[in-house]
Amino acid sequence: MESTRIAFLPLVRTTFDVKLAEQMIGAARNALIASGFELSGPEKAITGLQEAQQAAQNLKDQPVDLLLIFQATFADSTLVVMLTEGVDVPVFLWAVPEPWTGQRLRLNSLCGINLAGHALTLRGRPYEYGYGDPHDAGLIQKIRAMAMAGRLRRQLKSVHLGLVGEHPAGLDTCALDAPTLERTFGIRVEKIALEEVFLRARNTPPERIDDIRLKLDSRVENLAELDQKPLRGTLGVYSALKEISTGSHLDGLAVRCWPEFFTDLGCAACGAMSMLSDGFDGAVPVPCSCEADINSTVTQLILQLLAGSPAFQTDMVGVNRETDTVALWHCGLAPASMADPNTPIRGGIHSNRKLPLVWDFVLKPGEITFARVSMATGTPRMVLGKGEMVAAPKPFNGTSGTLKLEISGSQFLDYLMKEGLEHHICFVYGNHLESLVAFAKLAQIPILMLS
Repeated sequence: MESTRIAFLPLVRTTFDVKLAEQMIGAARNALIASGFELSGPEKAITGLQEAQQAAQNLKDQPVDLLLIFQATFADSTLVVMLTEGVDVPVFLWAVPEPWTGQRLRLNSLCGINLAGHALTLRGRPYEYGYGDPHDAGLIQKIRAMAMAGRLRRQLKSVHLGLVGEHPAGLDTCALDAPTLERTFGIRVEKIALEEVFLRARNTPPERIDDIRLKLDSRVENLAELDQKPLRGTLGVYSALKEISTGSHLDGLAVRCWPEFFTDLGCAACGAMSMLSDGFDGAVPVPCSCEADINSTVTQLILQLLAGSPAFQTDMVGVNRETDTVALWHCGLAPASMADPNTPIRGGIHSNRKLPLVWDFVLKPGEITFARVSMATGTPRMVLGKGEMVAAPKPFNGTSGTLKLEISGSQFLDYLMKEGLEHHICFVYGNHLESLVAFAKLAQIPILMLS
């Protein structure tokens, strides 16, 4: 997982208590390093315009995720304005408190970020702030969320996705709006014909399929029980999609998985997409969504980049108002790493088309964050929430599980239907809500919170 890079920019006016300011700077720097951040910036505090100008020039040559301006003492806003002009990176202003002694005001740090915040607001420049000592864990977490949001925004600007085929008729939730994706996130989308995937899959060398099968057999016990021809067809699809994604440097795929994979190729695409999303055999995970739902792929990639682990696109197929739970399900698409370790992963057949290969397992328990880049209103909106996958019997065959909500089941259902939300939601294990909120603010996307 790529480290988070912070430009640490301490400000000092020499008319204040420089010795105390330097102690604060050292403590803040050490706290950030101990928290795993990669720091850049000047070794000494910035005390005047010339030093600020040099630091600003150096920033242009260093890709960073956050400008952290540490107001060790009061300074007027000219230094902050110079440091932030022409740099498209999120800004965080940090001030430290000092004891109210009735004696000399030694730092006057808060007044410094007050002035800086006003100057940035006048210039239409958004920012976040913190007011606390370097040992303040909550403040460090706020910095982390902002820095991760900045890293995510930087990473998405170079993202290149592939769209295989067009979304099926009647699934408007999966429609591509390429100009909006590029304008909002910097993401580019390349269209790929279904026929290209089919041709590559059919021409996959038998020894390549044998090699993939051998590796799968070490994890899945029942593949020999399935119809072997369509099973090998799915493994050929995996090989084809991996070749295409590697050759075109694609960071994710959205695939029209039905009906043609079943009717023309004679196999399911689900297992192949799961293997790609999971980083099968040590590969870099390439998130895949079915039904050519490109916004699901975008959402999965966002979650994957934040969490450092695969995400899953799922349907919400049942709401229990008494237990405030939701049944999450898809045909067999979930990454195998999401399987409950106490139950076996089984290969299966598609519940409607009766062809392999899909996965059949229950999702492991644990805290999750769910999200969706939604276009239900015609413009991007970030739907967010968190909950708990609970240890419970599998609600349906395929890959499925039970989500315990933080809101009532009735509220969740009302949001789903009254907001006209898409039928797909994506989730990843862990709590990443704070970083997602910070990212949505950076990208100027409205938030619909379901927690």
